[in-house]
Amino acid sequence: MTNIRHAIPSDLRGILEITNHEIVNGTAFWMTIPRTYQEQVQWFEAREKAGYPVFVAVDEAQKVLGFASYGSFRAYDGYKYTVEHSVYVSPHAQGKGLGKALLKDLISYAQNHKVHAMIAAITDGNTASIRLHEWFGFKHSGVLPQTGIKFDKWLDLLFMYKILTADD
Repeated sequence: MTNIRHAIPSDLRGILEITNHEIVNGTAFWMTIPRTYQEQVQWFEAREKAGYPVFVAVDEAQKVLGFASYGSFRAYDGYKYTVEHSVYVSPHAQGKGLGKALLKDLISYAQNHKVHAMIAAITDGNTASIRLHEWFGFKHSGVLPQTGIKFDKWLDLLFMYKILTADD
């Protein structure tokens, strides 16, 4: 049985393991140098200080199987009701609905905290992530070609969005 809950400091090694696996092996995270534990702590503390959520999917033994979070889309105050989010699931736990469970809770949290729009920045061609977002009603809004590079290959960035609140 899997449980979705707010992350706590003892979850950070599990989050770091998932993050660094994607950094080393995948193209969803556009970094090439694995994070240190201290960098993961700083990320978590910055999220907490800003009031942004970090959710984890954990098994019965409290092992982190996936995580989701959001932060500011851009630093300017005109974007204060728009967030950019991420959802990552451990490779051995993929295909079991954890991404859906995490994103569902993240969307619900955002709706309850006056977020107007959620943005997903997805490596174009990441079919699993694109389908996950489409399942929740995210719309395609454009592709920025060759905006990143990893493994000596140019990557295109797909933006998807979901409006959470009606216009006032």
